Amino acid sequence: MVVSPSSAIADLPDLLIRQARICHPDDRLAVGDVLVQGGVITAVESHIDRDRLGDGGREIDGTGLTLLPGAIDPQVHFREPGLEYKEDLQTASYACAQGGITSFLEMPNTKPLTVTQGDMTAKLALAASKCVVNYGFFIGATSECLPDLLTTTPTCGIKIFMGSMKGPLLVDEEPVLDRLFAMGQTPDSGPGRLIAVHAENQERIQERRKEFAGISDPAIHSVIQDNQAALEATQLALKLSKKYHRRLHILHMSTAEEAELMRRDKPAWVTCEVTPQHLLLNTDAYAKIGTLAQMNPPLRSPHDNEVLWQALLDGVIDFIATDHAPHTLEEKAKPYPESPSGMPGVETSLPLMLTQAIAGRCTVQQVVRWMSANVAKFFGIPRKGAIAPGFDGDLVLVDLDTYRPVSRDRLLSKCGWSPFEGWELTGWPVVTIVGGQVVYENGRVNGQVRGRPLSFEP
Repeated sequence: MVVSPSSAIADLPDLLIRQARICHPDDRLAVGDVLVQGGVITAVESHIDRDRLGDGGREIDGTGLTLLPGAIDPQVHFREPGLEYKEDLQTASYACAQGGITSFLEMPNTKPLTVTQGDMTAKLALAASKCVVNYGFFIGATSECLPDLLTTTPTCGIKIFMGSMKGPLLVDEEPVLDRLFAMGQTPDSGPGRLIAVHAENQERIQERRKEFAGISDPAIHSVIQDNQAALEATQLALKLSKKYHRRLHILHMSTAEEAELMRRDKPAWVTCEVTPQHLLLNTDAYAKIGTLAQMNPPLRSPHDNEVLWQALLDGVIDFIATDHAPHTLEEKAKPYPESPSGMPGVETSLPLMLTQAIAGRCTVQQVVRWMSANVAKFFGIPRKGAIAPGFDGDLVLVDLDTYRPVSRDRLLSKCGWSPFEGWELTGWPVVTIVGGQVVYENGRVNGQVRGRPLSFEP
């Protein structure tokens, strides 16, 4: 394949990764070499001669390691601008690099909110100055149905909070939601700009908050924001998506009922995701880690875990996201319901899923599809998600033979904690590469690397 000059960065030194176990697009796992030139993969072969490496190029010995396409996290909250005391784009991108995530899609609930082209342009400028991995941003919907929702660029899509939100980003009335789904849609327009929904029924949540008021046990969070609240909102979003043939993405699906709904009735233009938290944690976690287990939508039952896993394995659920939403330990220590919902995840998501693969619950190739290839495909991100000539040199070398625990003293996220602390995981990244540049290696981040803004094709 001939690499497009527009895809390459001429002044980047070549990079040759030798004798790694490569996860190929056809699901083969085979030992070989990968050459990256100008930030783009130019060769994937069993052996590449040293003389093909340009002057100043570098070789990395991948012997005993597994080479995967860099992970793409399609749902994160990195808190900048306005909430940098919890996290900022630099610390979050460092955490991504350590976790093998080479690209992220970030949410609009910052201060100011990301709801206009001006907000988007300002956030892109911030990211360009700070991020060591690639970046893209959602634009937020409000009840005003601003025209910028259809014209802002570049953006991965429109985010709608149907519940679990206060202020302008909460859009919970069906007539307003109907207008948002209808915007820009004509009989010949196709699925249109993607709408991604946080699907919880805010009216039901408010009623149940009154019903269970005064209970400080954080486990009540899963009772208040129950399975029914999630199902009702997902049913409404699906109804509107079908009415207008609007591209729909269900964020952080958490319930068995939603998974079975999608199994029965999932149009071709609808996708959904699940978090490692909703696969691997459940309501038992409240007794172990208290409010650190509090997130939106909440953790569910072991039965929900199992149904979600099966839906993921069967392709009903399309990919993995972290919903990385950090809060300080001081904030999380507040009694429920003053404690905020959300937990970090970008540093642990890939090792968590690879550990499940080694345990036999899925395969390494499936993890690659869920965390890289499918995300690139469904968001229309060109040249991402595969190790093949012409694709960008976003790669991660992982060690699938060594286990170590999740430990807060190793974390780079500013919040400094994980709900998975103490879990013994394998698949930790050894080297992370963004656009052909080594951004993370053996515990150290190269802060001089800069990621690039993602583009999104229909």
